[in-house]
Amino acid sequence: MRIEVVVDVKTTLGEGPLWDVEEQRLYWIDSFDGRVFRCTADGREVRAWDVPQKIGSMCLRKSGGAVVALARGFHFLDFRTGEVTPIRDPEPDLPNNRLNDGKVDKRGRFVAGSMDTQEEGPNGALYRLDPDLSVTKLDSGIVVSNGPCWSPDGNTFYFTDTWSGQISAYDYDQASGAVTNKRRFCARSLTDGGGFDGATVDAEGCVWSAQVYVGQLVRYRPDGSIDRVIDMPVKKVTSVMFGGPELDVLYVTSMAKPPLPRFPGDGVLRGSLFAIYGLGIRGVPEPRFGG
Repeated sequence: MRIEVVVDVKTTLGEGPLWDVEEQRLYWIDSFDGRVFRCTADGREVRAWDVPQKIGSMCLRKSGGAVVALARGFHFLDFRTGEVTPIRDPEPDLPNNRLNDGKVDKRGRFVAGSMDTQEEGPNGALYRLDPDLSVTKLDSGIVVSNGPCWSPDGNTFYFTDTWSGQISAYDYDQASGAVTNKRRFCARSLTDGGGFDGATVDAEGCVWSAQVYVGQLVRYRPDGSIDRVIDMPVKKVTSVMFGGPELDVLYVTSMAKPPLPRFPGDGVLRGSLFAIYGLGIRGVPEPRFGG
């Protein structure tokens, strides 16, 4: 196993690595600076698009372009023109919230949650944006929405409220997009200052979680037990995604500057996009949004 810096653009809050199997390109975002990045598997041909607000996550559309979860709701992003078009703000009455992490299910629905910007109150919720552009609330009482992903068969949905100290699993009805039977999948102590952040699932059904502020990636078996821990060269790792032509490279985003004063700083590699090679594990392709 080896860890390399793929792109060093010093993202203030790098997040949401997304490998697209059709384009063979990697996307990721800078949540605080409002940018979407794209590059090849080895970090060449870097492109960037500005968006007008903080961005929590993105997904690609089957029809081209992207859906971006901005501070004030879901929007379309046209990569050719850079134009950003509003879809819907699910929380117009909660100005201290913003949308955060999200991913697409096997039926082309974008599931994304919101967060309290001070990371203190359970004011956030989990939403599903359907291809017809309707929005449905799936859960509530969340401080910081993070780590949405599905088991390889699509029947189990994983999600974390970062400061709850646990990743939750839900039964996921693929026909309706409904979630039921919420339960604890795995837990961690918060005494070291770290928390669950972005996550992905590999082809073996194991969940990979970025443990922000402690600089670790943890692989959990389907029963919730720890299989492997990887120490990263920075503390503020934020999210993970398998990519590359064989889906066997683990891409890891990080932040250059902590969002609040109580969080730790990092060295010269802060804010880099990393790649981990030689794990002997493959990911699963990420679907595109159907709308």
